[in-house]
Amino acid sequence: MNNKHFMKNLILVLTLTFLSNFLMAQQKAEAEKLISEGIIYHDKGDYATAISKYDKALELDNDNLIALAEKAYSLISMKKYNETIECCRRAIEKHPGESDLKLVYVTYGNALDGLKKPEESIEIYNTGIAVFPDYYQLHFNKGITLSGMEKTDDALLCFQKSATLNPRHASSHHAIAVLENNKIPSVLALCRYLSLDAKSDRAKSNLERLQNKLKENVKQTGEKSVTISLDSDMLKNPGKDGENNFSTADLILSMAGALDYDKKYKKETEVERFSRKLEAISSVLGESQEKGSGFYWKYYAPYFIEMNNNHFIETFAYLAFSSSNESYVAKWINSHKAEVDKFLEWSGKFVWKTN
Repeated sequence: MNNKHFMKNLILVLTLTFLSNFLMAQQKAEAEKLISEGIIYHDKGDYATAISKYDKALELDNDNLIALAEKAYSLISMKKYNETIECCRRAIEKHPGESDLKLVYVTYGNALDGLKKPEESIEIYNTGIAVFPDYYQLHFNKGITLSGMEKTDDALLCFQKSATLNPRHASSHHAIAVLENNKIPSVLALCRYLSLDAKSDRAKSNLERLQNKLKENVKQTGEKSVTISLDSDMLKNPGKDGENNFSTADLILSMAGALDYDKKYKKETEVERFSRKLEAISSVLGESQEKGSGFYWKYYAPYFIEMNNNHFIETFAYLAFSSSNESYVAKWINSHKAEVDKFLEWSGKFVWKTN
């Protein structure tokens, strides 16, 4: 072959390669556009149209991971669990180890849960956790499945892990508060939840749950008599291997609750009453911190001890009651913006224990 023919063939090959790459880039760009459109439709609740967009994207860019992940999410939103599983399996097979798969494992596990196959769901979460051990949603969703299986202790460990991995995940704190029988840790988890979300419908129900817990063990049994009831088992054996012993704080809370019926405190607002009790709990936590052991002592207690030491209890109390729709609460928050901003800045920068 002479040089002239060689150059012509080379130019042809380069041209075809360029055109091929150009077309592939165009298809990929169009696929990404379709995925974006699909997400918009999904967010509007039009899952069928969203899926059609993802399918078109997959025709252009075969096995696109984002398209597969989003399609699976739309399918599970339509409760098409078997199709969801097929989509998740395809994504995992075609993209082993890719970071976006962590979302796919969550969807996969949820789909199996939807099919009433909790044991298989747990296996998928465990597989995902083995690959992505620091992804909090895998631990959290595993906890949800375990809770449905009435494996409360195991579920709590999962929620504790998800809260540790992402301290700002409000649902982890909510789950701990609901499942934990130890009252003080449940109270602390509810308070932490309300530091993250104080205005939603769930915040309103959690505020009500918190107020009820703060009133437990105390009853007015006569015009001038109040009865305090303490769990004798909790006092004798407060926690497994002596961990998470909050018996002193529980006693102090009950005594603070008894003061609700004292003439001196009868005119307290609900916020003032809550603030007084949380300050009492936080103070005793600070006094007993060195003796405390277990997850709740290491994780929650330091936050509330520091909150009390920084004189943020009152500010937090008003924020926690944001969902109460009480005019005096909104008035206080609006007139104390500097204190609110200072609290939020501190809370946002607080360093949580990770082990």
